[in-house]
Amino acid sequence: MEARELLQELCGSLRAVLARVREGEPGEGREPFEPPRFWDALGQAFKETSQEATKLSLAFSRPPLPSAENCRKLSEDVQNAILAVATVYYWLPKGQGTTLRKMVRDATTEVLEGMIQLTETILISPLGSSSQEQLISTGGVWEACEQVSSLPRDNQAAVVSALSAFLGVVKDAVEEMENCSQALVEEQDPYSDIIEDEELGFRGNRDTYWSEADRKLLGSCMGLMKASKACLKKVLSVVKAYGKADSPEQIAQLDDLADIANEISPRLLNWPQY
Repeated sequence: MEARELLQELCGSLRAVLARVREGEPGEGREPFEPPRFWDALGQAFKETSQEATKLSLAFSRPPLPSAENCRKLSEDVQNAILAVATVYYWLPKGQGTTLRKMVRDATTEVLEGMIQLTETILISPLGSSSQEQLISTGGVWEACEQVSSLPRDNQAAVVSALSAFLGVVKDAVEEMENCSQALVEEQDPYSDIIEDEELGFRGNRDTYWSEADRKLLGSCMGLMKASKACLKKVLSVVKAYGKADSPEQIAQLDDLADIANEISPRLLNWPQY
């Protein structure tokens, strides 16, 4: 079997693993969950995946190309590393928190996607030549694997991270709304930074200036946004200071807070559409 065919098979196998990680749910497991063992294993699996990405990229960066036997070995090593990442992810039970589990799943899928992109980049490039795209893809896998060290270690830390991200979205929305408000006060076009839409016409056929009703509504919207921002800051502060993830009840309460906060930020992010 030629190197290209082996790489195509590898790509298909990686996509299958990615689909299972996206769609599957970790089980509770028969053995008690041991956080230190889990995080050590996940870190090692990510590290080995990074190393295998380097080996794969180097093998196809210059002639001579690896033999069919060596290419098969490279492919198997990559598959084994990726399967190890997916397997360790499945060790994390639901009871540790849905927010934490989502972050670990996102990190896992990012590694898988990076390895798929690297394999596809090698496939579309002339075999035996290192392209800029291949170097970028290899670096993407390294970066995805390195993020394991910054993942939160429990659901309290995961919810703090999620709330911080939501708060950032709300702050951006408030700043954008304030800019619009200032533009209205100065009688400027609040849509001046929106690019003209080729199909709909000038900035999507929006009115150049807001109506009087829009101006009145702006104040109320600003108040709601600032209230959301203040509420999220308070909740974040309380979770940082007093949040715990020592019992199923505490973990569930933290997840509820993250879910509620997640309902706020997308609406504020998309406020110009309303």
